Amino acid sequence: MPPKIIVVSNGKGGVGKTTTAMGLSAIFSERYEVLTVDADSQGSCSWWATRGKMPFDVAQETDPKLLGRLRKVEGYDFVIVDTAPALRSDALKAVIAIADYMVLPTPCAPMDLSALIEVVKATVKPAGIPHRVLLTKVDVRSTGEALEAQNTLIKLGIPVCKTFIRIYKAHERAALEGLPITQLKGKNAREAAADYRRVAAEIQRDWRQ
Repeated sequence: MPPKIIVVSNGKGGVGKTTTAMGLSAIFSERYEVLTVDADSQGSCSWWATRGKMPFDVAQETDPKLLGRLRKVEGYDFVIVDTAPALRSDALKAVIAIADYMVLPTPCAPMDLSALIEVVKATVKPAGIPHRVLLTKVDVRSTGEALEAQNTLIKLGIPVCKTFIRIYKAHERAALEGLPITQLKGKNAREAAADYRRVAAEIQRDWRQ
């Protein structure tokens, strides 16, 4: 069986793409063989992975031709691709063409949300790929903005995860210590991992429908 390919994408940087790619990779690797492909020339996933030891494999690749062949990779159940923040890149076109699912992380701020809505309308929906927007960097003390953003997306007919990714220092600590969020100890580490567990469960429910 070819691996399922999950593409994590947004046209902007700093929205939680790498944190999401690494978080989902950590969760899925508890039950499956996972390859995380760092298709961003900044190499954030690779930098994180080289600081420690991950329970999944990480490879950096930006060549569109090679990215387009990821479905032929053997030995993995999932391939999770962290893409560059460039909507019109050949690399993104290559992975969208073979994607089984797209996760679109975005903060809840109106400007971020508006930009992502345009991406979904122009790029994702025409491709016919199952997808969900994932609201990230949500203030743990106030979820009102996230609920409002979620309702906006629902009214527009854009699939959105019920789960919010709350903003915790634990995500930064995991990257600095070279650990998957599932193995980090200390304040809010369990809560940070739990958010991505819920997202992974939502994705799998979508596949079963």
